[in-house]
Amino acid sequence: MQLTKFNLEERLLEFAARIIRVSESMKRSRAGNHIADQLLRSGTSPFGHHGEAEGAESRDDFIHKLKVCYKELRESRRWLRLVQRAELITRPNLLDGLLSEAEELVRIFASSIRTAQRNRGGVVT
Repeated sequence: MQLTKFNLEERLLEFAARIIRVSESMKRSRAGNHIADQLLRSGTSPFGHHGEAEGAESRDDFIHKLKVCYKELRESRRWLRLVQRAELITRPNLLDGLLSEAEELVRIFASSIRTAQRNRGGVVT
């Protein structure tokens, strides 16, 4: 179980680092600056929120913090798609695999939320 936590923590750390590199590589324009800021916020926050989830005070708190990670990852995935579509990045190779990693992380958190809700005995959303 500890190995799984470490791997997820490491994946979120690497995801956040890659988001930073993408944000720093975006073209400096009105749109580029705006989207870089949005992506930077949503793409780096799951790493911190995951740490908060590990220290949750209750199962409900744990589920809530997982949901925050899930929402932020979904938002990041959308911003990454826009960056790619609008060609806002000066180094497009930085996007290689990042969208698929975002998708995998979204799925991991969705599954974790369902499992935690099922174990709590509450309604699974």
